[in-house]
Amino acid sequence: MLVSSPKPRGPRNLPVLGHLPAFRSKPTRFLMRIAREYGDLPYFRLGGFHVYLLNHPDLVREVLVTQQSNFIKSRALQRSRILLGEGLLTSEGQQHLRQRRLVQPAFHRDRLAAYAAQMTECGVRLRDGWQAGATLDISTEMTRLTLAVVGKTLFSADVESEASEIGEALTTVLNMFRLLLMPFSEYLEKLPLPAMRRFDQARNRLDETIYGLIHQRRASGEDTGDLLSMLLLAQDEEGDGAGMTDRQVRDEALTLFLAGHETTANALTWTWYLLSQNPDCERRLHQEIDTVLAECTPAFADLPNLRYAEMVLAEAMRLYPPAWAVGRMAKAAFELNGVEIGAGSICIASPYVMHRDPRWFPDPERFDPERWTPEARDDRPKFSYFPFGGGARVCIGERFAWMEGVLLIATLAQKWKLRLEPGQRVEPLPLITLRTKYGMRMRIEPRVKEPAALAPLEREIHRSPGS
Repeated sequence: MLVSSPKPRGPRNLPVLGHLPAFRSKPTRFLMRIAREYGDLPYFRLGGFHVYLLNHPDLVREVLVTQQSNFIKSRALQRSRILLGEGLLTSEGQQHLRQRRLVQPAFHRDRLAAYAAQMTECGVRLRDGWQAGATLDISTEMTRLTLAVVGKTLFSADVESEASEIGEALTTVLNMFRLLLMPFSEYLEKLPLPAMRRFDQARNRLDETIYGLIHQRRASGEDTGDLLSMLLLAQDEEGDGAGMTDRQVRDEALTLFLAGHETTANALTWTWYLLSQNPDCERRLHQEIDTVLAECTPAFADLPNLRYAEMVLAEAMRLYPPAWAVGRMAKAAFELNGVEIGAGSICIASPYVMHRDPRWFPDPERFDPERWTPEARDDRPKFSYFPFGGGARVCIGERFAWMEGVLLIATLAQKWKLRLEPGQRVEPLPLITLRTKYGMRMRIEPRVKEPAALAPLEREIHRSPGS
């Protein structure tokens, strides 16, 4: 039960700036601190914005589901329009509903089955290119891999040759968002600053890829059945019957192109790091892979049996959720947990903070895939874990991401295990997504299969129903 409070509690705000400097410097650390000190609904200011942290699953549900019609995206995603235009992440109201209707068929179950083979094909190509004893930046490798996957599955395109340039452009864009979220940044972007020139160049580089794909497909007139063909051929039968302009296709394609590989690349990078630090969990994963797959490449039909791999991925996204915060701005005043919250206020739900709450996850800093047995999941409130958001704006590619993550983990771990390079600093970098601040240099080591005598442990894992 939540305890109502007549007024919000929170840290004392500095004049004018509130807690903007602390939030910009170390946002996850700041949110963790006020969650520990001020309970379920802490209040603070970020410049001129009144902000409330939703630090209880019931409050997250209230904002993302029950009262979702009273909210729009917060400033971070509103400012993302400078890059993403009016795509699914940034559009609102009827436009968002229309675009979601047009995009949704690309993620239906029958299409996911077709994507699986392309995912593992990309994984095998990367896996077979690695050399024993090599040291690689796994964050770069996972970005290259997931970029290849999204290019092949959603756009029927081979973009691996462009991976380095696209990765650099994306890094430039994400780093710039720290500046673009500053008060009055709308005016800064009009100035000929070096940082803005770099941002414009990076955006143009991304547009070059996306518009190139659009123009090639329009010229060929080919319907390949992928997302891009669906966008180009789509007509809103529930609305005005109109299709999409090149600009609208660009906005949706770029949104899914970036969101479809950036978040999964981050999740996989953190997964390999956590497995390297927890050899018992890694051993159980390898046992499952050897038992379920033997020497075969993972396939869509194997997913129900790769339960421990899914548990490993779920636990990695608990500790390092790719989308570390979800923001909503109230359109009208409303009451939440006995507190009157004004129009224009921002509510932040942070998976990073919630996933580390000992009320829902005892010993929260410990990596433990056993938290994701069906019984353990059923014992927790739903919104104690929400790496893909929730409500009407839950991530449209959630099932795609789960399938991709599990298949790629199984594909790479069939042949290799990864070990953190000595001296590698490990620290999260919370931009729009939760990246690694110093990369993730790891040594590639060949797998040695577990003895057959260990098979009963794997059978024990598979007795419980899948999640």
